[in-house]
Amino acid sequence: MSALAESERALASQRIVVTGGSRGLGLGIVEALVARGADVTVVARTAGPLAEVQARLGVATIAGDVTDPAVVDRVLSTARPDVLVLNAGAGVPMAPLHEHTWESFSSTWEHDVKAGFLWMQAALRTMQRGRVLVVSSGAAVGGSPLSGGYAGAKRMLWWMADYANACAAELDRELRFQTLIPAQLFGDTAFGHAVASAYARRKGVPVEAFLAGFGGPCSAREFGEHVATVLVDSRHRAAKAFTIKGDTGLQAVP
Repeated sequence: MSALAESERALASQRIVVTGGSRGLGLGIVEALVARGADVTVVARTAGPLAEVQARLGVATIAGDVTDPAVVDRVLSTARPDVLVLNAGAGVPMAPLHEHTWESFSSTWEHDVKAGFLWMQAALRTMQRGRVLVVSSGAAVGGSPLSGGYAGAKRMLWWMADYANACAAELDRELRFQTLIPAQLFGDTAFGHAVASAYARRKGVPVEAFLAGFGGPCSAREFGEHVATVLVDSRHRAAKAFTIKGDTGLQAVP
């Protein structure tokens, strides 16, 4: 049996919720999971892109704000996931430190960290077993001087996943939290292109040249394929975190 066939069999009976799955990296994840026969529910705020992904891929969709506790509870009680992929993220205001307001600086904390906090808490309350994959950022390692509090927020998500693992052990749950760290910008996504454009302008280079500095490109769909590998390859069950990059692929963080 081929590796793809084995992965399809492993995910065919899995109920998977992907937040922020109607565009960008989240959509790449959804495409890879659907290709393997997973039963996917996509959660996002905007109705139009949700309708498009539902029509094209046949997934279930739930429209709502991922920072609303009522939405979190409704999704988990409706979808009853075996796997939860926390990918939803807000847009990042791009400016040097002295030009940020506190509101723009803290926007990622108010959205991404709050959402991670609510969904991980809810998973610990309602999921007896399964996997929770938390999408962070390479900025959590190297910083991101134009995006305010973004780097710190993404590092907090990483720490929070570790805290959740300790809680799951104390609660005697077969529940594993793992962090995914995109280690480059993804030029085929609106978010990645916008961030790359801001840094390219600052450096006075073309966007393509700035993106080339990360090495080999990686598309949103390729990112999704790596996420699927995390879920189907038993060797990846124990690691707490993974980097994903075009040149080096999927690598466990020591």
